[in-house]
Amino acid sequence: MPSAARELAIADLRERISALEGGAAKPRACLPFGVPDIDAVLPGGGLSFGAVHEFAGGGSGTVDGSAAALFAAGIAARTRGPVVWCLTRPDLFFPALAQAGLHAKRVIFVEAGKEEDVLASMEEALSYGGLGAVVGELVRLPMVASRRLQLAAERTGTMGIVVRRWRRQTEANDFGQPTASTTRWRVSVLPSEELPVPGVGRERWFLELMRVKAGECAEFCVGACDEQGCIDISSGSADRSDSPRRSVHS
Repeated sequence: MPSAARELAIADLRERISALEGGAAKPRACLPFGVPDIDAVLPGGGLSFGAVHEFAGGGSGTVDGSAAALFAAGIAARTRGPVVWCLTRPDLFFPALAQAGLHAKRVIFVEAGKEEDVLASMEEALSYGGLGAVVGELVRLPMVASRRLQLAAERTGTMGIVVRRWRRQTEANDFGQPTASTTRWRVSVLPSEELPVPGVGRERWFLELMRVKAGECAEFCVGACDEQGCIDISSGSADRSDSPRRSVHS
């Protein structure tokens, strides 16, 4: 049996044994968005702790990728405890993270030379426990690696967040491959909200919940994360004429 398949089989067996030893499955704690339309489609009424969640930009461009990172930062900001952020490129703009509610004093940045080291750092941080969230920036997320992260998150109840970032269009195709993540989201930038006076209004995003375990896919137009990491249903939600078309890695 190939090593990857063997590791996946072992990880699946461990998960089944853990479920049997624990008896009836306990409901996971969740982090609600505070937006009824979104929380209603998520089992438990929010994003599960003790689980891994994926986020990516709606296209292969930098703008949508940055929006996905800010969405993830806003979610991490609303957790309690330190946040570990693992990455290979130290190109995060700290003031932007702070505007999404995640201040640098809460974040422990772990810079790695390659993505395998990012995965290893994420797994170790998730296994440690006592953290609000563990964030990792990755181009690819193999099934075996995602299963290991999921199991580590389940053991400690820590939320795992994977921000999928790519440098070229061909890498974006990997986002369609199956993973063990509990939810998978895609974020695209919309025109900012209009103001009654000249200026730039609050940013708006088009959120696509592409996958959720024990739930259904959904789409939302929302106002971007505020200084508390919160989003809200955008006033332009009813008008989908400005919603972006699905990208090639749907």
